[in-house]
Amino acid sequence: MIRPRILMADDHSLVLAGLRRLVEELGEVVGTVQDGRTLLEDAQRLRPDLILLDISMPLLNGLDAARQLVKLVPESKLIFLTMHTSPTYVSEAFKVGASGYLIKQSAEAELKQAIQTVMKGQHYMTPSVTKDVMGTKLQSTEGSVCKRPVTALTPRQREVLQLIAEGKGTRTIASMLHLSIKTVEFHRTRLMEELGLHSTADLVRYAVSEGLVSL
Repeated sequence: MIRPRILMADDHSLVLAGLRRLVEELGEVVGTVQDGRTLLEDAQRLRPDLILLDISMPLLNGLDAARQLVKLVPESKLIFLTMHTSPTYVSEAFKVGASGYLIKQSAEAELKQAIQTVMKGQHYMTPSVTKDVMGTKLQSTEGSVCKRPVTALTPRQREVLQLIAEGKGTRTIASMLHLSIKTVEFHRTRLMEELGLHSTADLVRYAVSEGLVSL
């Protein structure tokens, strides 16, 4: 197999350093980034064959970054490498265009197989979550979820929610997302209404509980 050019994205520098040693045995690491917006910029500049990315990243989470990456660099394969084992996140990852999904605890043992599988044009899902995902699909029409999952929000709502939870002010969010202040305020209000929350602190707690941001 030709050694793929790989771009890595994770917000923890120690995790990146450790993973890089593993990845360099399998391909050429052309860059590392620690937030979702830098990932979009570097992916367009470097045009890698493969992107390894986490879900929880500052400024723009991995799921919404992936949704943009499949349009900006459609030639790049995407593998999520994350701590999240929730079937909701796994299903959403493949829905937005991922070719692979790995859990960090099993990365060393499975990384080579995952990269080889994905570079052949196939999909790879870590066995530790496959059963849970299938079980969720079978039960998807039974019962109801008491709390709306973050994946049910629109991409714009998630962007605004993440930046609010990271402590960004309304003006800063408006500037970063190229929106008016009134539009950002509208999204904040709609988020509270749809999630049944009543304050910014509630929004932050929700974002943390859903894994959109970390403490």
